[in-house]
Amino acid sequence: QVQLVESGGGLVQTGGSLRLSCVASGGIFSTSAMGWFRRAPGKERDFVAAITWSGGTTDYADSVKGRFTISRDNARDTVYLQMNSLKPEDTAAYYCAGRGRYISRRSDEYGYWGQGTQVTVSS
Repeated sequence: QVQLVESGGGLVQTGGSLRLSCVASGGIFSTSAMGWFRRAPGKERDFVAAITWSGGTTDYADSVKGRFTISRDNARDTVYLQMNSLKPEDTAAYYCAGRGRYISRRSDEYGYWGQGTQVTVSS
């Protein structure tokens, strides 16, 4: 059974940076595309970024393009989300998720999820 555990969330001021990590166990990380999603209070879960199994292709929501970077280390079974120039509207619970080899923006196409890590950006 695949398990994902996120870490790295916290409280940061506007303009600050955080790096989220998501460690996978269960043996299929290196063949899985990984995504990051977020859910703000009272809102639906939104796509943030995704990366193919090889790391060769990435995709970003327009709202984070140029500020966030997704990357992965298959030797460590870990996917990262580097978040720079954070804004109050980035405040949300952030979730990593995995699926087959290729990326998707649709949360219902991801088969396994982490428990989430909270990011709060103060103004």
